[in-house]
Amino acid sequence: MSDASQKTSDALLDKAGRVREGEELDVARIDAFLKGTAAGAGLSGEPLVRQFAGGASNLTYLLSYPERDLILRRPPFGHKARSAHDMLREARVMQALRPVYPYVPEVLAICDDHEVMGCDFFVMERICGIIPRQDLPAGLSLSPDETRRLCLSVVDRLIELHSIDPSASGLESLGRGEGYVRRQIEGWSDRYRKVRTPDSADFETVMQWLAANMPAGETAIRVVHNDFRFDNVVLDQHEPSKVIGVLDWEMATLGDPLMDLGNSLAYWVQADDDPTFLALRRQPTHLPGMLTRAEVIAYYSERTGLRAQDMRFYLVYGLFRLAVIVQQIYYRYAQGQTKNEQFAGFGKVARYLEKRCLAALAADGPVG
Repeated sequence: MSDASQKTSDALLDKAGRVREGEELDVARIDAFLKGTAAGAGLSGEPLVRQFAGGASNLTYLLSYPERDLILRRPPFGHKARSAHDMLREARVMQALRPVYPYVPEVLAICDDHEVMGCDFFVMERICGIIPRQDLPAGLSLSPDETRRLCLSVVDRLIELHSIDPSASGLESLGRGEGYVRRQIEGWSDRYRKVRTPDSADFETVMQWLAANMPAGETAIRVVHNDFRFDNVVLDQHEPSKVIGVLDWEMATLGDPLMDLGNSLAYWVQADDDPTFLALRRQPTHLPGMLTRAEVIAYYSERTGLRAQDMRFYLVYGLFRLAVIVQQIYYRYAQGQTKNEQFAGFGKVARYLEKRCLAALAADGPVG
């Protein structure tokens, strides 16, 4: 590759920015910890610390040493749900999955000593590549055919994950599996009620419908990511339609793969959606060449053999779960537990998602 081509390719890599106010790290303590582990062998000086975009859930930092770049993951500052943001579990899930799903980054160090940073955290390898966020990076232009290949590559990685047999792969300890659907509906409903604010959406009609329309059991028991979307995949910088990494394993467990698909489709804003949903878009699924939600369902079903007569339950569940996550973040903002101003409008987002759920319930005929 020529120098000019290499510079163009490097410019597409996902960039970290300045650390947000209130989310700074004690660099000296982290450096000392790392240099006491195998991950710190050969590292010199203290790292330059930058922070990646996002951070509505766990926070992700880039630690740049002269010799190599590392990635640090820690929970958010402020109050967090008792069972959420379990960094030790996320790291161990990644370690268990990596031998059978090579897109998982290698975990290099785990810290449960709160003297270092006041919380559990872990450090992993950096997979250098392109992360497709709200839009593709400036300078990356894909034809509709190339965009379709990118789209299929992303969906194929979800299909590949759902094709892993937990029993044959020694992954039975990742979760309980059976009863997953009921636990999700009851759990997310309980979480929503606990983070209601005076201006929050009601969601009682949606929660009652989900509780009354749960399938009798799981479609199958598979490894589920529980947050599989475009900005959690890493693309090859030289072949942008190729996925080389999958990130953010915080909520991975054993469960119903159609629930995982419903979660992913909650983020899937397509070109013909209403203006409000288009304004909320956080991944480039609107581009010419991208599959629609219905096409994703058909493609997924054909290749996995997993299907439901009516996907309404899974799609409404995905939207409701997303609304709970949004409301949890808004609750932290409303309580003054985070200063990130991007969360100020999340209450309105949750109210809009309730309208989408209610519209799906009112639709005639099968949805999806």
